[in-house]
Amino acid sequence: MRILVLGGTAWLGRTVVQHALDTGHDVTCVARGSDVPTGARLVRADRDRDDALTGVASERWDAVVDVSRTPEHVRRAARDLEPVADRYVLVSTVSVYASQAERGADEHAAVLEPSDDPADYGAAKVACERAVLDAFGPERASIARAGLVGGPGDHTGRSGYWPWRFARAAVTGRPVVVPARTDRPTSVIDVRDLAGWLVGAAEGGRAGVHDVPGEVVTLGQHLEAARAAAGGDVPVVALSDEVLLARGVAPWAGERSLPLWIPDDDHQGMNDRPADRARAAGLARRPLVETLADTLAWEQLQPVHPHGAGLSDDDEAAVRAAG
Repeated sequence: MRILVLGGTAWLGRTVVQHALDTGHDVTCVARGSDVPTGARLVRADRDRDDALTGVASERWDAVVDVSRTPEHVRRAARDLEPVADRYVLVSTVSVYASQAERGADEHAAVLEPSDDPADYGAAKVACERAVLDAFGPERASIARAGLVGGPGDHTGRSGYWPWRFARAAVTGRPVVVPARTDRPTSVIDVRDLAGWLVGAAEGGRAGVHDVPGEVVTLGQHLEAARAAAGGDVPVVALSDEVLLARGVAPWAGERSLPLWIPDDDHQGMNDRPADRARAAGLARRPLVETLADTLAWEQLQPVHPHGAGLSDDDEAAVRAAG
């Protein structure tokens, strides 16, 4: 098949391209950068330009895969490529849903009002979805509403922090600060499994809207998988939500945070989506411990610690010591 990937130089895009190449497809990438996997053809273009896709719009494509969060880019692509592409696969997000409070909700749940502002992530993705569906129709469009993506290459630290922290604690002998309440849901989709599902969608048979998250496990189960991936049985210091917040620890992601910890009960549905439709359409998910072990192995090869989330050693010590 001839697959056109709009992107291909960043983490998910590169993984999609590599998977498509490994499965024997002819892949062309449209990107501003040049770091595409070996074997892919590169067309340099800036999607801020209205004519960015003029060159590839003169060719025929079996499928387009798009990871953009910018509605203007997606509308232009749908406009230019609908006449020459059999199907369009858009990477969307579970952040499109209007409420994240309901656990177990599926693709029928209400979504946000669309926005053209890419900074308004969920609402912008709603606008992107509508542009694709309006142009290609539900039978030629595949919308993958991904959950939290993790695995090797995750510079955000959201999937890498916990195995790294347990591995580090095994060396230093210092206990790991964890939330005391660990019954809330978490869900991480391995970037390689998401890429495989997207390429399968490009190959056909996965039309319409699908939630594509990882397996739902409790935070406690996630921490045990991280501990197993690190190979160390280390002590923990379990602190309540109230204490963690009082000591300046941020939820979910970012600086001085505990990744995946969400104390707000109105946001538990974000990590508790069943993915029944995607699994029926071929979604295969590797064990969480494998994802975390591979992420840790990748991190250990990096010259600079890649975390964009979590507690530094000094921060963790300060949180433990605070009275």
